[in-house]
Amino acid sequence: MKPIKAIFSAILLASAAPALAEDWTGAYAGFSFGYADADGPNGSSGNDVSFGPHIGYDYDFGNFVLGGELEYNSLSLDLGQSEGSLDSMSRLKLRGGYDFGSALGYVVVGAARADTSADSDTAAVYGIGVAYPINDRFVISGEALRQDFDNVTRSNGGLDTSVFNLRTTFRF
Repeated sequence: MKPIKAIFSAILLASAAPALAEDWTGAYAGFSFGYADADGPNGSSGNDVSFGPHIGYDYDFGNFVLGGELEYNSLSLDLGQSEGSLDSMSRLKLRGGYDFGSALGYVVVGAARADTSADSDTAAVYGIGVAYPINDRFVISGEALRQDFDNVTRSNGGLDTSVFNLRTTFRF
């Protein structure tokens, strides 16, 4: 019975300890690895692995964090139906979020650029993410992003894309 009391006491003490606030202010750079899904005209669609670098800067206002980021994802996503392929996406993002102490939950808005074998287009990007610091320099995070491009396939149709990234980041 004593081990159960010791475990219960440890849980109570851990939950009673105050959450340490993370300072998110500063520059960062990292790498993302994820999954991209695209739906185009005439039943064309595809999915592929995405990967690439990101760089940004955050400013911590206490409980609120605001930042900007530039991200590049390389892809080789064949759309099928002779519509071409999605080769890369670049994003300029504004991130705003709430500091939960041990994690940062945030929303993303900005602009995305798609390069396909047929054409290029710029569209809005929006999404959500969560970042968790491993230590004072290393952060892991995940993001879900959405972009809807116009006239980027061989039939001049639109391309709706969703990207899910796992990210590793080094803070300076």
